[in-house]
Amino acid sequence: MRSTLMQNAERSTEPGRFVLQNDKMLKVDLAGTGGFFYAKQGSMVAYQGDVDFAYQGSGGVSKMFKKAFTGEGMSLMKVSGSGDVFLAQDADQVFVVELDNESVTVNGSNILAFESTLTWDINRVEGASMLSGGLFNTTFTGSGALAVTAHGTPVVLQVDVPTFVDMQSAVLWSRSLTSTVRKTAKLGAVVGRGSGEAYQLGFTGQGFVVVQASEGHPVVSG
Repeated sequence: MRSTLMQNAERSTEPGRFVLQNDKMLKVDLAGTGGFFYAKQGSMVAYQGDVDFAYQGSGGVSKMFKKAFTGEGMSLMKVSGSGDVFLAQDADQVFVVELDNESVTVNGSNILAFESTLTWDINRVEGASMLSGGLFNTTFTGSGALAVTAHGTPVVLQVDVPTFVDMQSAVLWSRSLTSTVRKTAKLGAVVGRGSGEAYQLGFTGQGFVVVQASEGHPVVSG
C-alpha cells in the first residue's frame, strides 16, 4: 500500500525511554523502566507485547484523602510488563520533561505519565482559599521523565518580575518560585478567557512557568 499515512510509522526508541511518537502521542518502551511506570487512567491508545494495566487510585491512603478533600489528584494506572505503550489525551500536545534531581509543580489535569523513579505529592498553593477554588497541584521530585499535556501550544515564561497566570492555564512551574493567589480588583472584571478571571495564580522569584493557550477542554454537562 502506498500512502502519505505511512509517514507516521512507529518511531524507534531506546528501552525505557519516554519518546514522542508525534506531538500528540507518547511512546514508552517498558524495557529499562524498572518494569513499570505510571500513567493517567484511560490514556492508553495502543500497546504491543505483554502489558498489564492496574488501577492505582490516587497513590496511597494519604493522597486519596487529599484528593477527596481537594478535588485534585490523579486517577492513575500502573503500566507493567514488556512491550511498547502509546499514550495520548484528547489529542492535546504532549511534552516530555526530564528531571535531574529537581522538583516541579504540575496541574493535575495536565499529567499524562511519569517514571516510577519520581516521587510525588499533592500540595496546596500558598494563598489559595476555598473562595478562590482551594487550588491544589501535584509536585514531582527526583530524577526521571514526566510527560505532560497542553491544550493548545504553550508558552514558557521566564519569571524575573511578578507574573500572573489564569489558574486553569498554568501547566507546570519551577518549585523555586513562590506562588500566591491574586484577586482582581473588580470582581466582575473580564481579565482572562473564562469564568474564573477574578483570581489569578501569581509567581515571584526566579524560575519559569508553562502556560497553555486555553483554560482546558470545556466541561460537557449531562
